[in-house]
Amino acid sequence: MKVAVVMPCFKTRDALPGVAALIGGCVDEVFLVDDCCPEKTVESFMSSTKDARFKPVYLEENQGVGGATIAGYRAALQNGADIVVKVDSDGQMDPRMVPQLIKPIEAGHADYTKGNRFFSVEDAASMPTMRFIGNFFLSFISKISSGYWNVFDPTNGFTAIHKNALSLLPLDKIERRYFFESDMLFRLNTIEAVVQDAPMKAKYGDEVSGLDSRKELVRFSGKHLSRFFKRLVYRYFLRGMSAGSIFLAFSFLIFLATAIYTGLNLAESMTTGVPSPPGVVMLAGAGLLISVQLAIAFVVVDVGFNPSMPLQARTVLFLENGE
Repeated sequence: MKVAVVMPCFKTRDALPGVAALIGGCVDEVFLVDDCCPEKTVESFMSSTKDARFKPVYLEENQGVGGATIAGYRAALQNGADIVVKVDSDGQMDPRMVPQLIKPIEAGHADYTKGNRFFSVEDAASMPTMRFIGNFFLSFISKISSGYWNVFDPTNGFTAIHKNALSLLPLDKIERRYFFESDMLFRLNTIEAVVQDAPMKAKYGDEVSGLDSRKELVRFSGKHLSRFFKRLVYRYFLRGMSAGSIFLAFSFLIFLATAIYTGLNLAESMTTGVPSPPGVVMLAGAGLLISVQLAIAFVVVDVGFNPSMPLQARTVLFLENGE
């Protein structure tokens, strides 16, 4: 498979040469995306490198890490890449781990792989405390919004994707800035792509991360909530029906009916001054209990659902059946 690396570059003029030097021979092309960098990071590097694999992509205006990555994705697809790896140019990722990252995709076991800095207890312990706490909670929220309960470390930008999955994603709709990685997981779930974690080590030097995990919990909570409800509609009602669809629908309807019934009786009680009969209270409690039990049943179904057949394998089966 032809492997391409996409490297968003913004104010990493000093770090880029060291990162580029670690890119191994398994990589066929490297697209350096200059995100309208005031330091002219890519231009400076291209003037000194003799490696023909490196190709510059210049953006006329700053689009953030997501926008720069998407520009690199498009360039890689146009050049016939089969697997596209995203590596940050600030030195926090080790490009020597690319073979390990792409191995599940090459073997046909996954469509998208991503680094997981929490896989090893020792590696997780080396993470700054506040960053560890922020990423822990972000991972849980992302599991809910994306539906990938089996993956962790959602903000990790060390990723690889197969061309079949990449070509199906609505690249124009994906978030351009720091919500990019989380939105990618949501979009991948809508096409039922197989996502797999890859253990990795992260380096934390003197660089300052542009992403504050604690602030993101507040800033992007609405975005996560929006993706969650969209996923429920797409997964359980528009693109298919399952036991989860029944549990979710009845849980909502029973809760709504209970809330209306309770509200009407409460209003009547406040108007007349007569307390609601015990039967009314018991009926309201029973409705709430049934609604909660159905919601729990839905969560069990949702957690248990993980795409198992990669898109590349499904494409092969489709072509074989077509022949």
